Amino acid sequence: MQKKDCVILGIESSCDETAAAVVRNGREVLSNIISSQIDIHTVYGGVVPEIASRLHCENINGVIRLALKDAGMTFSDIDAIAVTYGPGLVGALLVGVSEAKALSYALGKPLVGVHHIEGHVAANFIQYPELEPPFVCLIVSGGHTHLVIVRDYGEFEIIGRSRDDAAGEAYDKVARAVGLGYPGGPKVDKASQTGNPHAIVFPEGEVKDHPYDFTFSGLKSAVLNYINKANMTGTEINVPDLCASFQYAVVDALVSRTLRCAKEQGFQKVAMAGGVSANSTLRKAMEAACRENGMECYYPAPVYCTDNAAMIAAAGYYEYQKGVRSGTDLNAVPNLKLGER
Repeated sequence: MQKKDCVILGIESSCDETAAAVVRNGREVLSNIISSQIDIHTVYGGVVPEIASRLHCENINGVIRLALKDAGMTFSDIDAIAVTYGPGLVGALLVGVSEAKALSYALGKPLVGVHHIEGHVAANFIQYPELEPPFVCLIVSGGHTHLVIVRDYGEFEIIGRSRDDAAGEAYDKVARAVGLGYPGGPKVDKASQTGNPHAIVFPEGEVKDHPYDFTFSGLKSAVLNYINKANMTGTEINVPDLCASFQYAVVDALVSRTLRCAKEQGFQKVAMAGGVSANSTLRKAMEAACRENGMECYYPAPVYCTDNAAMIAAAGYYEYQKGVRSGTDLNAVPNLKLGER
């Protein structure tokens, strides 16, 4: 007897994208709608939480309706509803969680709360239907830098993490300092393409006795000190060179620790997830390092690297299959740790 397909409606509102998606069997994306607020927050140089929450309220119903329409489905075709409940901005999270709980109650559909970072990892299952755990995954975004072993679906062992700034946070601060604006990651990556990555030697921080951990605050400070010194002495700053040199230090730290972990832990599959995994230099460097070491390299398409609901629906599918259900007491948990429920 053929197993019935399982269709999940995913809802994501953890930061500044209001998103809804319909995904079949955790791998097949039937629709993926994202209403981005980047243009609005760019005016302020970063995400304004109150504005983000208000825009989620305005957009979420329309985004869900469009996701169902694009999938050619109605609510009756949905088996369960998956929603991000943390980590993220508490007000933004509450909009998605409240919407998902209301739909679950009104429709009589099961509700599954999903960890946002688990969703980012699950984006690889959408991109690569053949990918199965276990594997090593570098999760790198504006708010998180984690090196984990994905033991099974939804089961993670954290091997390394940033002790201070996340990599994406460092990108945003450097971009702001050189006048590139927000969002910093794509702008620094673009500027670096015409720069010399060896023009300026910036320090690659290490955490004593924790070889898999990351630290980017020292690197960020070194870049800011370089800029301040140039301004005080009237020295012209070559922005492409500075961006390329900064990015070289970040990418080297990310790739070297990830490959070291894969080698020492005995894994042949390496994946990346999160917004910074869309960085072109990081992708090329990780691919090259994996190829040299006979490893497989995986990373999602750019649309699945940044926040989206398809990844939440994919992660929700595997939680749903394990019997995970959330009640009407599900709440937003802005500081939710990976592996917690």
